[in-house]
Amino acid sequence: MNNNFFSKALLWFLLITLPEMVFSQSTDFTIQDVKFESQGITLAGSILMPKKIFAAVVIVHGSDPVKREMEFAKRLAKEGIAVLTYDKRGVGESGGVYVGPTVGTNNIDTTNLNLLADDASAAVITFRNYLKDKKTPIGLVGFSQAGWIIPIAASKNPKIEFMVLFSCPTITTLEQLRFQFYTNGNNNFWENHTESDAREHIKNDPDKYQFTATDPKIPLNTLSIPGIWLFGEKDIQIPVKLCIEQLNTLKAQGKPFEYTLFSTLGHNTSSDNITEPFAISLQWIKQKALNIKQSKASK
Repeated sequence: MNNNFFSKALLWFLLITLPEMVFSQSTDFTIQDVKFESQGITLAGSILMPKKIFAAVVIVHGSDPVKREMEFAKRLAKEGIAVLTYDKRGVGESGGVYVGPTVGTNNIDTTNLNLLADDASAAVITFRNYLKDKKTPIGLVGFSQAGWIIPIAASKNPKIEFMVLFSCPTITTLEQLRFQFYTNGNNNFWENHTESDAREHIKNDPDKYQFTATDPKIPLNTLSIPGIWLFGEKDIQIPVKLCIEQLNTLKAQGKPFEYTLFSTLGHNTSSDNITEPFAISLQWIKQKALNIKQSKASK
């Protein structure tokens, strides 16, 4: 009886003192820290590997200097999506230099966006080596600024098989900045402005930064992989209806692109306490992964 008591006490002690990584390994998924090279620097991240894998994704950051997106990655891993998430270059354990400020010429100029696209592509190549089933479809999931990065990465790397884009622009970097400076962080912007008013400013406002614009439609025009965009109609960071209009043009040309518009949401469509966009993206990933697997099997 005493032995049984001490055994239970020891088990309880281990459960409350083991690190999170080990505890996760005994439940829904394992977590493994990894490092990989990109453009001469070392990036650090984590791989979350579920027991049963439907698909795999690499998470692409927005513009902020953020570390690996562990909470979002865990939401995916619990649903059978393997994830590689990494600290942005110059942040956390990753080498290199974070290019800032958050809004400005050196953050979203072509050179930096291409560099970040190379990082995402290197992450995909690394991740593929960790997947036991080499036929597992692998894609990119990203937020905001990733709307420029993901199409560039996907146009360069044929291993990328699908895209999920939360609140991501389909307009140029200069157009986005004109809109963002015009809304000026006013959460009530759409209560006092019309769509035509916003478009007039996007078209004609003088640019505060002088650099060559990055147009995501150029790489998107080269892609034949499926993609889904999730928009909030009250967004004051990107002009959603203009982005949708440009997506519809691409769809009319036969591109396998989809979008969902949420009338009550703003820019943050991927928040933990907002469930519908995540649920839609999850089901979309699983369906597209099944289609990709079936297509591979038929060849």
